Amino acid sequence: MIERYTLPEMGNLWTEFYKFQTWLQVEIAACEAQAELGYIPSGAVAEIKAKANFEPKRILEIEAEVRHDVIAFLTNVNEYVGEAGRYIHLGLTSSDVLDTALALQMVASLDVISQRLADLIEAIRHKAREHKNTVMIGRSHGIHAEPITFGFKLAGWLAEVLRHQERLKILRETIAVGKISGAVGTYANIEPRVEAIACEKLGLKPDTASTQVISRDRHADYVQQLALLAASIERFAVEIRNLQKTDVLEVEEFFAKGQKGSSAMPHKRNPIRSERLTGMARLVRSHAGATLENVALWHERDISHSSVERVVLPDACITTHFMLVEITDLVQNLLVYPENMARNLNCYGGVVFSQRVLLTLVEKGFSREEAYAIVQQSAHAAWNKPEGNFHDLISQDPRVSEKLSPAEIEKCFDPQHHLQHLDEVYKRLDI
Repeated sequence: MIERYTLPEMGNLWTEFYKFQTWLQVEIAACEAQAELGYIPSGAVAEIKAKANFEPKRILEIEAEVRHDVIAFLTNVNEYVGEAGRYIHLGLTSSDVLDTALALQMVASLDVISQRLADLIEAIRHKAREHKNTVMIGRSHGIHAEPITFGFKLAGWLAEVLRHQERLKILRETIAVGKISGAVGTYANIEPRVEAIACEKLGLKPDTASTQVISRDRHADYVQQLALLAASIERFAVEIRNLQKTDVLEVEEFFAKGQKGSSAMPHKRNPIRSERLTGMARLVRSHAGATLENVALWHERDISHSSVERVVLPDACITTHFMLVEITDLVQNLLVYPENMARNLNCYGGVVFSQRVLLTLVEKGFSREEAYAIVQQSAHAAWNKPEGNFHDLISQDPRVSEKLSPAEIEKCFDPQHHLQHLDEVYKRLDI
């Protein structure tokens, strides 16, 4: 991922240096396990731990010659360790190191993402509590429907991100697995107890049945879950973009002092952050497709997945992390305009209360078809006219005034009727 969208908290987990650190962690854990089982001298392990080091630039120099990254890494480590280095990588194959170390990177990245998701959850919860009673129009097909509150809209967001929180907990268990089972995964030259001990030291569980690699359905699941989270963030961003339209203007991204929206038009205040999030979600989704194609490897392993993962795993993590930080700040500082919400709600004389009038007429003895025709006539007469006033038209219809008193008509236009059960949703979400 380009530096523009790489925040240090996540970017540091996907550097070459961090990658080699995890490789060394795995090699040392395997050595410790073998020493505990008596396969290599404990003194040698102590020497390895004391001396083991690496230099990324030197590794690349060696790789340019040997054309194998793990061999280059081991060669460089042994330049520091010396004689005891003969016990490093004993009975292992490259994928034992690569896949187990990759699991460490993915778990660390997921932990950061989970923390930033927790921040987003609290930001949405706070904003939903703040606007529990901020009445606005609900829309379907982009058209005014019936009253809701802005807090209720945010409650839907909260429920969604809470589901993501549960998914990520399950995902962490799925991905926190290692394999130290040797070539083709049969433990021919290293016994399962070494794998079990080493994985425990690393905070992982042994893969149930690895081949020479950990099956890539786990990695596909990982990126798909990130893509799903990104899709939700995009949903929130698209909603903000729609509500910020000039002719709607119910919410607006915070516009900082000195910020400029257009090189040509000084008046512009554009939803640039929401638009950025929309675009970034497309990137994460595209990575999900690549990881699905990585699942089908030849026989016990090939390396067709490797080049893909070098790009998509860091990019998916870095992008998702950036999106979470961005949407959290956006929600925390979102400008909300209740007056504009009230204005939009009541356009055309409260035409959005048509269903309440319809149902009240049915209660007074009209058939549903008769009541629908009466209400629709006044609603469409008011619709899209500057002077259109559904309230006045329906009040003046003799068929209505014969059945409903002025007080009963007014009751139909009370938005609180639509909000009477929202407390139930808030209780479910502990808002």
